[in-house]
Amino acid sequence: MKRTDEIRGKIAKWQEMNTSYLKEIKTLVSETKAAKDFQVISYFTYSFNISHEQGQENFILGTYHIKNLGGSPLSNPYICIKLSEDSPFDFSGKYLNKDSKQKMRLPNVWERINDSQDKQEFWLRQDKINKLEPNETLTFSNFQVKWIPESSYTGSIMGFTYGDEIKEGISSLNQINVGGSIGKGNENE
Repeated sequence: MKRTDEIRGKIAKWQEMNTSYLKEIKTLVSETKAAKDFQVISYFTYSFNISHEQGQENFILGTYHIKNLGGSPLSNPYICIKLSEDSPFDFSGKYLNKDSKQKMRLPNVWERINDSQDKQEFWLRQDKINKLEPNETLTFSNFQVKWIPESSYTGSIMGFTYGDEIKEGISSLNQINVGGSIGKGNENE
């Protein structure tokens, strides 16, 4: 019982930190006045479902946001979501591979523009969006990152935004970092 309370306490702290970071990002976004210059930011929002038990599935449900705070559009926006090397993560989301034979394109589906065999980098673009106008937001919604730990683990998820005006890319304001240890059952519980 003590171990469960300890885990619940840690989860509550993580949720509190996540809420705090989100409030800080929203404050920064709302305080920034629309400038005449080009200014684009990107950031993650996410939630965790974590079980520190061997063989139990864990997952992150996340969204990647791109916000144009400037006075000029971002042309041909695309993103890279990168999983850290040697992470136990399995990434999925609403995207189609560029060589997909699927004829019907659903709204808000992104297209993966790099090799579908690459399990570390996911280069994506929104099929129907050519410009991100000032004060508009583009989102890659509800991606999932799953893993089933067999031992202690760590991993990061990083985001980068690109377009005609930012060919070198800009990194997101935040990244998702996860680390954990597998609990060893207590025979006295």
